[in-house]
Amino acid sequence: MADTNRLQSFNQPLLLKIAAVLAIAAALLWATWVSRELTEPRQEIVTVRLAETIAAFVDAEARETRDPETSQARVLAFLKASERAVADMGSDGRVVLVGEAVLAGGPPDATDELRMRIAGQLGQGDGQ
Repeated sequence: MADTNRLQSFNQPLLLKIAAVLAIAAALLWATWVSRELTEPRQEIVTVRLAETIAAFVDAEARETRDPETSQARVLAFLKASERAVADMGSDGRVVLVGEAVLAGGPPDATDELRMRIAGQLGQGDGQ
């Protein structure tokens, strides 16, 4: 019976040390998770109807009575502006999906923002 009491008194400090180490490890893991959540940028996923936007511009340009070289230059400027606008929208952790490739709904539609960015770039005369 004396051996049992000695064994119980020996295990109590050991159990306290193990519990303390586990508590410290859990606190460190929690702190790591919290700091990662606060420092990582949030990814936002949006869709744009790029083909529809380009087709609408090309159709409107085809209806105009301009010479073919001017129309071709305007369409090329529009395509370059749309490429830059999509690239700008995709910065800062934002994921831009082409709406025609998305089968199911879910991500918000950012086509209006795309059109405003393209118009802004074309308005700046940045069509080179």
